[in-house]
Amino acid sequence: MNKIKRTLLLIILSITYLTANSVSAASEKIGILVFDGFLTSDVTAPIEVFGAASKKAWFSSYEVVVISTTKNKTVVSEEGLKIIADKTIYDELKLDVLIVPSAYDMDSQLNNKDLIQYISKQSQTAAWMASNCSGAFLLGEAGVLDGKNATTWAGGEDGLLKAYPQIKVQYDQNVVIDSQVISSNGGPVSYQAAFELLAKLSSEKFANEISTAIQFDRLRSAFVQ
Repeated sequence: MNKIKRTLLLIILSITYLTANSVSAASEKIGILVFDGFLTSDVTAPIEVFGAASKKAWFSSYEVVVISTTKNKTVVSEEGLKIIADKTIYDELKLDVLIVPSAYDMDSQLNNKDLIQYISKQSQTAAWMASNCSGAFLLGEAGVLDGKNATTWAGGEDGLLKAYPQIKVQYDQNVVIDSQVISSNGGPVSYQAAFELLAKLSSEKFANEISTAIQFDRLRSAFVQ
């Protein structure tokens, strides 16, 4: 093989490699906010559900991105789980889904003007917005829930309604979906919310596939019995 043919072959192989990688790379992003004191299952539930789904061909265009609400990427949950975020709210990142968790004390987050602005900005282009537990207060502060049906932790509904009377607060419901926004009681219910959102992003069949894969369906069966 002469030098010209060898060079052409290398160029073709390079183009093929780059094309294959650009096709397989995730193009849609599911952002999950984290901050010191977040309640663990509000974050780990969607990470597990959507992380497992992203390994499947039918959901491989999605990527889970953990986003810190401050410039410090290392955060620790209420229960002591340390997480190193992929990004911060100060990085340029267009999300297709944004999931907001909770904490026992939300004051520092509600007073974080950069965070509220970030949530508001993402809501203008994201296909879905979501909250677990008192994360609904952050969506409320950002105006995302105005005029929408929504819920928060069981027992926190009155507080959400008092703080944001423009929200149509729903009582005694695990998960509420309204106009591309999903809210849940949080805690273990965060799994239910994640599966309902996964079904919206893909299908009930695929959501059930992941439920079976991580053996969550066995837990649901135990509750039914």
